[in-house]
Parts: sequence; C-alpha cells; structure tokens
Amino acid sequence: MEDVLEVYHRPYDPKRPVVCVDETFKQLIGETRQPLPPRPGAVERVDHVYVRNGTANLFLACEPLAGWRHVEVTERRCRTDLALFIRSLLEGRYRAAERVVLVMDQLNTHSPASLYEAFPPDEAKHLADRLEIHHTPKHGSWLNMAEVELSALARQCLSRRIARQDTLERHIQHWEENRNAAATTIRWQFTTADARIKLRSLYPALQP
Repeated sequence: MEDVLEVYHRPYDPKRPVVCVDETFKQLIGETRQPLPPRPGAVERVDHVYVRNGTANLFLACEPLAGWRHVEVTERRCRTDLALFIRSLLEGRYRAAERVVLVMDQLNTHSPASLYEAFPPDEAKHLADRLEIHHTPKHGSWLNMAEVELSALARQCLSRRIARQDTLERHIQHWEENRNAAATTIRWQFTTADARIKLRSLYPALQP
C-alpha cells in the first residue's frame, strides 16, 4: 500500500508517466420490444424482458495527472488481450517515454509473463524493460485510480442497455473524447501518513 501511495505523490514527469490500468465487463442486452421514448415528466420505459447477447471486456488506462484515459473493448480478458493493450500504450501515446510507471491490481494476468505469452522473447523483453510495475495489495484494489475512471464510465456511459459490441464501442469513444477534452484529472489526497493513522489496525503491533 505504501509503495503505491508513494508513486501517486511523485511530481508529474512526462518521461516517466504514472498510468493506472484495470478492466471490467459489460453485459450486452438486447430489447424484445421497442422502448417507449422519454417525454416531459416521464423517463424512457423499457420492457422487463430482454435478450442476453453475451459480454464484452473493457480495458481502461488512465493517466491521472494528465487528465487522459483510454478504453479498449475486447471480446476476452486473457493474457494476450492485456499484452496487446499494454503494447498499444507503449507504442502509441507513450512511445517517447523512457519508462511507464504502471499501477495494476494482482490479477494473474497483470505481469510481464503476459507479454512473453503474446510476443517473441526479444519484443516481450523490450516492452517489459519500459515498464515499472507497482501492484496494489490484495483486497486493496481501491488504491488503483483506474477504479475511479471505471466508476465514472459506469455512471456516465454504461448505465443503459446496449445490445451490440460495435454500439458499445461508439458510446465509449464518445465518452472518452468528451472526458479527455475536459482534461478531467484525479486529485489523490490519501497519503502514507493518513494510512498509518486511519488504517493502523493493518500494521503489525510492536511489543515493548
């Protein structure tokens, strides 16, 4: 926990940007009857019967101090999918960075091993050498600031029935463009000093 908190209080450095990564899923729900559109004094009305069209996985990366985020929609959440997402960050927005400081939880796919499963060893090592990985503690995923962005995404974009993956991608792209245009940053205020006071029960007790 203290390791992640220290990372969050580093000054902004474009050569070593702090990027938080997490994922979630969205169930694709189709309608059996055409919804009744909203009108003055009444919200949109949908039938309680619906069609399940599977799920889509959402990888999200956010750079809290820069007010930037990106979401990639995939069919799966396996090691290869994560590796492709990480490579797209390193070769895209962060191609000029010396190293990306990556904060993730301890899901079994969140390790350099995913890169080696997806790419030849030379390429995997080159990508891994450009990462400085910090894991949130077990049961401490709330320390990952990507969770803040996923919460905003869920409230502002995903709280509706979406039937198809291509429709989901369009909604998310629109949300992402608007939020990036506003350069919405995350101001993390919880410090190591706070943790040692408010979460002191998690620290070992020293016997006199």
